[in-house]
Amino acid sequence: MQLTLKVWRQKSADSPGKFETYEASGVSPDMSFLEMLDEVNEGLIAKGVEPIAFDHDCREGICGMCSAMINGVPHGPDRGTTTCQLHMRSFRDGDTIVIEPWRASALPVIRDLVVDRTAFDRIVQAGGFVSVNTGAAPDANLTPIPKAVADSAFDAATCIGCAACVAACKNASAALFTAAKIAHLRRIPQGRPEQLSRSRSMVDQMDAEGFGSCTNTSDCEAACPKGISVDFISEMNADYFRAALKGA
Repeated sequence: MQLTLKVWRQKSADSPGKFETYEASGVSPDMSFLEMLDEVNEGLIAKGVEPIAFDHDCREGICGMCSAMINGVPHGPDRGTTTCQLHMRSFRDGDTIVIEPWRASALPVIRDLVVDRTAFDRIVQAGGFVSVNTGAAPDANLTPIPKAVADSAFDAATCIGCAACVAACKNASAALFTAAKIAHLRRIPQGRPEQLSRSRSMVDQMDAEGFGSCTNTSDCEAACPKGISVDFISEMNADYFRAALKGA
């Protein structure tokens, strides 16, 4: 395959950025998107050109590092797929592919396709944990949890913090991420004592980071590589209002 890449290049957070055009030749349809970028970078290095900076770690769709906007879609054209798991067979020979970083003031660009997602870390630090004394770890079967509740908790816990939800949202809202981090703790007995205070502190931190408000368009759910439901946002909002009424 022969492809034309229009890639956002930006040396630092304080530098102006622009799109640069590169040709990708001999691309195998079986390559992953990041493997294709690796090949392009090898060619750039051979020419003495600074390689394209992009985030990656596990390359197994687990870590959430491989964030990239591809032709205007977070993680590319395939639903339920991270950038590292996207394969070049999703494109056609001769295609032009536009690659850029997430666009949100709360996720500033560090370099090229790399953005600063430490705002997510601060949201989790605000309450995404269990601090009550629950004693030693019990045997798994000693704490009966209905299967439907356990399944829902696991669904929420699949969030990898990639921020595709923020990138897809017209308001750059982090509501789906925050709601998912709250929901999986909300469903386990150890997490219930701090349920209301957790919701209030994490939502307050989300707002303090400069993320926008949720307007229920569900673009976040559509872009989420793990298919996390916007239903969790409704739960988060309900808990937040209860916490405000009770002064939790």
